[in-house]
Amino acid sequence: MSLKEQDDSVLVSQYINGSEKAFETLMLRHKDRVYRSIYLKIKNPALAEDIFQEVFIKIINTMKLGNYKEEGKFLPWALRIAQNMVIDHFRRNKKIKLISESSSKSDDYNIFHTLKLEDSSIEEVITKEEMEKQAVELIDHLPAAQKEILVMRLFQDMSFKDIAEAKEISINTALGRMRYALINMRKIMKENNIALDFA
Repeated sequence: MSLKEQDDSVLVSQYINGSEKAFETLMLRHKDRVYRSIYLKIKNPALAEDIFQEVFIKIINTMKLGNYKEEGKFLPWALRIAQNMVIDHFRRNKKIKLISESSSKSDDYNIFHTLKLEDSSIEEVITKEEMEKQAVELIDHLPAAQKEILVMRLFQDMSFKDIAEAKEISINTALGRMRYALINMRKIMKENNIALDFA
């Protein structure tokens, strides 16, 4: 059986055991999906390419250090790394992506609304930086089922139909969890006096 016909898990194992060709096959198989997931959020081809390169460097380092533990499939793991690096980018660049509540109703919408720091006083900058940091961390406080749906929808670019199939639940259940996730994020924001408006 050729490398192209091997499952991801087999290729990962072969790469860990020294096969550079196995990793090359793995990267070629998934690079378009990983790059697209980054570009859809960054909207800048050159910057998306830079982050894409960082993602695969992180993947290589994690595998070579023996820290890769396959808790599912390679692609979702790679997409999670890409998601985290995109968030890090927005943290570094004083931007935060906010989720529109309309995201629970349709696949045809603009998920993100981006706040940018422009001509602000020092006090406003400090306030915005703190709000952005808190907002980025909101997702970590959601119940596991809601967090999972939100991550799959927003960061892995999965449709609600795909999410429903992957989780073996109905589309209505997936939509419901997404809506509750957004409601809970609003609640957390209110309780912690995080005054950010959803689009």
